[in-house]
Amino acid sequence: MSIRVEQISKSFSAYPALAGVSLTISDGEFVALLGPSGSGKTTLLRILAGLETAESGQVWFGERNVTADSPSSRGIGFVFQHYALFGHMTVAKNVAFGLDVMSRRARPSATDIRARVEQLLELVQLPGLGARYPSQLSGGQRQRVALARALARQPRILLLDEPFGALDAKVRRELRDALRKIHDDLGLTSIFVTHDQEEAFALADRVAVLNQGHLEQFATPEEIQASPASEFVTKFLG
Repeated sequence: MSIRVEQISKSFSAYPALAGVSLTISDGEFVALLGPSGSGKTTLLRILAGLETAESGQVWFGERNVTADSPSSRGIGFVFQHYALFGHMTVAKNVAFGLDVMSRRARPSATDIRARVEQLLELVQLPGLGARYPSQLSGGQRQRVALARALARQPRILLLDEPFGALDAKVRRELRDALRKIHDDLGLTSIFVTHDQEEAFALADRVAVLNQGHLEQFATPEEIQASPASEFVTKFLG
């Protein structure tokens, strides 16, 4: 699913979080939104998800204008930084949550939901852990559960808000590799927010560098490193 962002602006009080940002993401592409704290990257991701409303501009998923659509109708999966798992539910129930709350007419059968949960736990390399609770898992395992839950309804678009920020370097690298493989295997269009340039350059096909609500550069990691488009990008890359 391709994504088109057209002149998106958003302010919080007097602070401009995004100032006329436009970019086009191809079907099946993995894009990183990279920038320092306060650059607007998470605000842009939340507008794509429908969790924030833009003051002006439009968002298109393929040929569909989703600017005014609710989050639940956009067909996306969303992974938060701090897992956002339900502590009172088992791993299997957490993964199945998005399917369980579908309308009766659209909801798969209980047998199909169980099969889908098992399939997803295999996909994120947590087979046989469905009966455990989040408190019984490591941080990396919890984030894998969060990823499985985001994929439960077979979204075409996956949005991730600094999903590895709370994890140590070794686990981050492992999950990074797993995420890229899942993205490729499922043919998703994925957008990943990070302030870590190593992570962005290792994962993404293209990187959007944001600064104070402006898009400084949108290019491949190789192009950004070889030809930074502005003084800010040069300094940010160190």
